[in-house]
Amino acid sequence: MKYLIMVIFTFGILMVMDSGSLLAQDKTPKINRREVKQNNRIKEGVKTGQLTKGEAKYLHQEQKEIRNSKRVAKQDGKVTKGERKMIKSEQNKANRDIYRLKHNKRVVK
Repeated sequence: MKYLIMVIFTFGILMVMDSGSLLAQDKTPKINRREVKQNNRIKEGVKTGQLTKGEAKYLHQEQKEIRNSKRVAKQDGKVTKGERKMIKSEQNKANRDIYRLKHNKRVVK
């Protein structure tokens, strides 16, 4: 009886561990961290006057589109390598846009 309980318990643990690895495939920690950093850079730009309201609005819209792409990629339960590459490309463009708009000659007075 103890042997049967031990086998069932072990089987249950293995199933939980295996399902955890399947769920981990749809996670996007690098994308999430970069999203947070970009949003912080936008907020900082507004706070310091480096970004106008219009520029900030444009950058926030761009971030919203990236979040949308991430949501669509996760819909089937797995973010593929191609989907990650596409999102990374969108984030690269957003990064360049943030830099360009923060360093142009427009300032909020």
